[in-house]
Amino acid sequence: MIQVEEAIRIVQEQTHSLSVERVGLDQALGRVLAADVLADTDLPPFDRAQMDGYAVRSEDFAEVPARLRVAGEAAAGRGWRGRLQAGEAVRIMTGAPLPAGADSVQQVELTRELEGGAVVEIDCATTPGQFYVRQASEISAGETVLRAGEEINAAKTAVLASFGCAEVPVYRRPSVAVLATGTELVPVNEQPGADQIRDSNSYSLAAYARLAGADVMRLPFAGDEPELLRQAIAEASSSADVLVLSGGVSMGVYDFTKTALRSLGAEIFFERVSLRPGKPTVFARLPCERQTLVFGLPGNPVSVSVTFNLFARTAIRAMQGCAESALVREWAVLARPARGALERTSYLPATLGTDEEGRLLAEPLKWGGSSDFVAFARADALVIVPAGIKTAEAGSVVRVVRLPG
Repeated sequence: MIQVEEAIRIVQEQTHSLSVERVGLDQALGRVLAADVLADTDLPPFDRAQMDGYAVRSEDFAEVPARLRVAGEAAAGRGWRGRLQAGEAVRIMTGAPLPAGADSVQQVELTRELEGGAVVEIDCATTPGQFYVRQASEISAGETVLRAGEEINAAKTAVLASFGCAEVPVYRRPSVAVLATGTELVPVNEQPGADQIRDSNSYSLAAYARLAGADVMRLPFAGDEPELLRQAIAEASSSADVLVLSGGVSMGVYDFTKTALRSLGAEIFFERVSLRPGKPTVFARLPCERQTLVFGLPGNPVSVSVTFNLFARTAIRAMQGCAESALVREWAVLARPARGALERTSYLPATLGTDEEGRLLAEPLKWGGSSDFVAFARADALVIVPAGIKTAEAGSVVRVVRLPG
C-alpha cells in the first residue's frame, strides 16, 4: 500500500503528453497551449488616451483657466495626424492615440467649448503623463504573454486574439473510455429489481473526464464474467488513451479487474493506496499500440469521485501538457471537526467559504460514507486529514483540494 502523494507521482511519471495539433481560436477554449505565445506588437501599440477630454501640453497652463485653440479631433481608430503646437488642444476620445506634441489629457468634465467649438477653456492644469497609457507599458513586442502548459480560458482568448493567433497550437484531447462493472447495474431509465441499482458511476466519471478536457466514450456495462471483462478491456484499448473502470478491484470473489488486466499483460504500477475512501485503486498500462493507461477504481460512488480526481484526472491533464496536472493543495481553517483514520489519509467532502477575516474556511459535510453520493453532491472540496489523526478539531489548519466543476 502506497501513500497518495507517491501514487500521484507515479501517475505523472508514467504519463506522457499527446501529440500537438492546431485549432482555430474559436475552438481553443479549454485546450492547453503546446507552445509559448509571444507578443507580435507593443501593448498598447501607441500612447493611448484613458478618457474623453482634450490632449494638451502641460506647459500651456501657466494660468488657469486656460483658453486653447481646438486644432482637431482624435477618436479610437481615427487619430489626429498633426503635431500639437503651443496654445493648442485636440479633442480626444477614450482609446484614441495621443497626438504628437501632447504630454497629457484633461478630462472633459473640467472643460467648456467656446466660440462654436473653436476654443476650449480648461479649468485645471495637467501634469506630464496624465490620463494616458504609454506605448508598451503593458507588454513589449517579443515578450512572452502566455506559456506552454497553460489552459486557455475566456480571458486568454482575448490575449491570443490581440496578438494575431488565429490558430493555436494545443495538445490533442485524450480519448477516455468509461466502463462500469457489476451484474447489479441497470440503465438509468430502468426500474431496479431486487438487489439491483441504477448505474451512476459511468455518468459521474464521464462528466469528470470532460471537465478534465477529455473526449469521452461511455461503454456498455461489463458483468462479473472474467472473459467478458477481459474482452471489453481489450476492445477499449484499441481506441482509448485512458480506460477508467469502476468496481471489481477489491479482494472479493467477483472482483476480476486485476485478473483481466494481468491476463492482457498489463503492467500494474500500484493496486492499493493509503486512502480513505478509495484504498483498492489500480493503475496500470496495457501493452497495446496506444499504450492505454488503465485506472481501476472502487465501486462506491464517493470513492469513484475521489480517486478519479486524484489519479485519473492527473493523467488526463498530464496528457494535455498541463503545467499543473494534479489538484492544487491549499490551506484552510476547519469550521467543524473532521474525523480521520489511524491507518490511512482521509479525503473528506467539504464546502468552502471565507470568514470575516478573509480566511478560507472548510466545513466538512455530514455524510454516511463512500456510498453516500447524495451528500457528496454538495461538496466543492476535499479536506485532507493525515493518517494517524483520529479527529482534526475545529479551528485547526488543514490542507484542502477543490473539486473540479
